[in-house]
Amino acid sequence: MKKILILFLSIAFSITTYAQTAPNLTGVYHAKNNGNHELLLVIDGYSSFISYKDKEYFNTWGGPILLANNQLQIQVEFNDKDKEKVGQQVAIPIEMDGKNIKANNLTWVKQANKKQDLDGLWRITGRDQNGTVSTIQRGDRKTIKLLVDGYFQWIAINPAEKGFYGTGGGTYKFSNSTYAETIIFFSRDNSRVGAELAFKGELKDGQWHHSGKSSKGDPIYEIWSRE
Repeated sequence: MKKILILFLSIAFSITTYAQTAPNLTGVYHAKNNGNHELLLVIDGYSSFISYKDKEYFNTWGGPILLANNQLQIQVEFNDKDKEKVGQQVAIPIEMDGKNIKANNLTWVKQANKKQDLDGLWRITGRDQNGTVSTIQRGDRKTIKLLVDGYFQWIAINPAEKGFYGTGGGTYKFSNSTYAETIIFFSRDNSRVGAELAFKGELKDGQWHHSGKSSKGDPIYEIWSRE
């Protein structure tokens, strides 16, 4: 009985130690590469890599992510520069330097934690059309939105067809039912960089109700659900 107890305590200690030392990738990481900004967003086991410079957008790619055997393993769901990578698994050898990531001869510095109630991986599931909110059925094509530590990115994709239809992102704040964005990259229109947009935001029964005006000034009412 004593040996069993010792073995149980040893296993419990090992699990606790692993849980404390295993890095939690959730967050925002930033690196500079020859003057370009490189961002990595990770939330709810999903990732997005973004490359841009000032008002010039370059590319984005990503998908479900996990850390195993000192590698970032990404199941690619989108890549706007090389669609043939979609469906493949990419493994990136890394070293953890405290909270930072060293990979591809770059140091990705973890940005400050700025957790907000909207942080998570979202998918649009409803939209107002002529005064009626229509449900968007889940299918291969989807528009998702990553919100983590004060950063956001929306991505319109169809992994089954290796389709990519646009992305944009930047920083965000959510308080007192106001959701505000500042755009720092936009694949469709670089001139929108720097724009600040404010919307009404409300969580109802686990869904995010988002309303206001789009970047083009058109009225919108959207419902987003956790992916």
